[in-house]
Formats: sequence, C-alpha cells, structure tokens
Amino acid sequence: MKSLNSDNCDLCSSQKYPIIWANDLLRIVLINDQNYKGYCRVDLIDHIKEMSDLDEAIRNEFMGVIFQMENIVKEYLQPDKINLASLGNITPHLHWHIIPRYHSDNHFPGSIWSQKKRNDINKFSKTQEIEFIKHINEKLNH
Repeated sequence: MKSLNSDNCDLCSSQKYPIIWANDLLRIVLINDQNYKGYCRVDLIDHIKEMSDLDEAIRNEFMGVIFQMENIVKEYLQPDKINLASLGNITPHLHWHIIPRYHSDNHFPGSIWSQKKRNDINKFSKTQEIEFIKHINEKLNH
C-alpha cells in the first residue's frame, strides 16, 4: 500500500517520539511535550497522503483506533476537552493528533499551534508516563 514520494518523510524515517503501541497498519507515539499530558499521535505506517486514498476497511480501522484513543485519553486523564487534528500540510503522511486540552494549558482556548497565553510546564512524570502507556496497551490489546 505504500505510495511513492516517501523519501525525506519524517514519519517514514526513524521516530523522534517513543512508539507506545503498534500493529501492522498503525503506530501510536507519545508526543508528551509542552504541557499536554497524554498528547499522542496515531500514524499510518505506510506513506499515504489522504484519507480518501485508503480503502474502506483500512480507513475504518484507522478511525476506530483514533476514536479508541480519544476515549482512553478522556477516561484516563479527564481533560477539559480533546482536540483531534489531521493537517499534514508540512508532513503529507496520514497521521492524527489526539491532544488533551486543559483550561490551564499554554494555549487554551486557542489551538496548540497558536500564540502562547501562559508558560506553564505540566508534563507527565516518568511514572505517570509508564502507567499511561500501560493503560493504553491494556485497552488496545484486549
């Protein structure tokens, strides 16, 4: 299924963030930077640019994992809101951001790519991160 033009793609090369779950189709990485506890990204492993380029079964599996992750994050972290984003203008490789939002986060109520309103740091501790990853794997591997 891999499309052409995957050279120089950041998501096709080695990952900057830890892969916390994967199957043959998708991987989930934990971004966990700035002050967004639980910020994850769900990547299609193959280099495909648009959702409409996927066949229906793969598209449904991809979206199913995204919705599962939204529920896992919502249940486990209880953020004030969750943003789902798929832009791909800079990295034209299918991926979705699952971004827990908190009234106290640095950009709220704007997008996380807007100008900062605060300068707080609210990262997971290493223990919290390990427990969160364990919870994700328990839920996705049931």
